[in-house]
Amino acid sequence: MEIPPIDAELALAEMRARREQVVDTNLVPTWFWVSVSVLMLLFVAAVETRIGWVIAVATLVYTLGLGAVIMALVRKSRVQVRQTLIGPRGIATILGFAAGLVAVGVGLGFALEALSVPYPATLAILPVAAAMTFGGPRLMSHLRKLMLSRPLAGSR
Repeated sequence: MEIPPIDAELALAEMRARREQVVDTNLVPTWFWVSVSVLMLLFVAAVETRIGWVIAVATLVYTLGLGAVIMALVRKSRVQVRQTLIGPRGIATILGFAAGLVAVGVGLGFALEALSVPYPATLAILPVAAAMTFGGPRLMSHLRKLMLSRPLAGSR
């Protein structure tokens, strides 16, 4: 039995629409990046005060806040993106983004510490937080393009 071309085209359009819906449902939203950036900044600043009760409160706030942000993200996400959809380029992009953030934060922190700048970790986390806040959504946009550009059938 041969499928009429119009039926095949409609079926492909439906598959593309469903894939786009799955991809869009699983992208990390902007509020996540902002929330984690703020939590990191507050935690690092609190640790650098070297005041026990401030560190304890900040640790509690960071832990509960991060847990709440992750739970909200998990609840928002209804399906799981398969590794074949994100592909090796997507995985490499995510790892590169994370490695870049770590390199900037640690490198700048050590450099500021070596220069005896007060609060070096807090100052070093500022560009990291900014990069997460503004770069995270750009990363998601890039990953969306990568996932939608992959063949529908994909390799299994």
